[in-house]
Amino acid sequence: MTFSTRSWLHKLIVIALFLSPILLISPKTYITLTISGLAMGMLLFLVASGFSLIFGFLSVLNLAHGALFAWGAYIGFTAFSFINKWTGWGGSDSVVLNIAIFFLSLLAAGLFVALLGILTERLVIRPVYGSHLFQIFITVGAMIVLEEMIRVVWGPDDEVMPVPLNFIGSWDIFDVVISKYPLIAIILGIIIYLTLYAILKKTKLGTVIRAGVENPEMVQIMGHNIYRYFTGVFAVGSALAAIGGGMWATFVKSINPGMGGEVIVFALIVAIIGGLGSMTGSVVGALMVGLSYNYVAYLIPKAALGITMLLLVVILLVRPTGLFEEGT
Repeated sequence: MTFSTRSWLHKLIVIALFLSPILLISPKTYITLTISGLAMGMLLFLVASGFSLIFGFLSVLNLAHGALFAWGAYIGFTAFSFINKWTGWGGSDSVVLNIAIFFLSLLAAGLFVALLGILTERLVIRPVYGSHLFQIFITVGAMIVLEEMIRVVWGPDDEVMPVPLNFIGSWDIFDVVISKYPLIAIILGIIIYLTLYAILKKTKLGTVIRAGVENPEMVQIMGHNIYRYFTGVFAVGSALAAIGGGMWATFVKSINPGMGGEVIVFALIVAIIGGLGSMTGSVVGALMVGLSYNYVAYLIPKAALGITMLLLVVILLVRPTGLFEEGT
């Protein structure tokens, strides 16, 4: 099978996935499910993009990524509760104040977990660069430790994630019910994707990082401390996981110490479908998983998780390396 033929096949799979459910679902329900699926996809993209970024540029299988996702959710929860306690912005009628507390919470989560990611990279990952087997063992251990630290700090019980007042509810547009928060998640996801793509493809920083993946010795000779760049990439990947955790918690309105393990499976599937190391692949794979899950969950609830695995199998049969090439 030629590359061109396989390219057309994966495009047909995406089109069929998006359009075929309309034959089985009423138009109004289809629109509602599609928006929910796009929102879920963008939330998965934030987690999968961090995982894919770290693997694509550092060749590191970081299975502790799910724990960093959970840390992001808990830091976001703590930051929101603290800010709201002193300002009351979360319950304000002001859209501006609601947006402010939401983004400040995500910023706190991203910054804190980026620092946690730096510590993880330097203390845990750096000694095992180049050995995927040891990376799997050591990052699984790191995941267990990080999850237990959550239980020590916040306790083992589930917590209710607070949501800004104006993010709650829905709009009724031509008798189609559209929830507010999914639209916010879609917009924010698009902005983050475009920002990452522009940095990696259009800036000197992105060029150095991509060159460092291909030939780290040459980049070192040219005067760049490539390991400092690698630490930065790991920090950004960790921050993306944290932001995804905060946004996911707002989406489902609850957090628990093991939530990272539940989502990392989806993130792995998304990263593999899209092609490890590809930002565009991550967003396309995430949208495919989010849409298929929502459509099937409505039609055949028990088959929702199964369709995700089936989608992975079909894509790998068509394109064993994923839909997009590394670095795209």
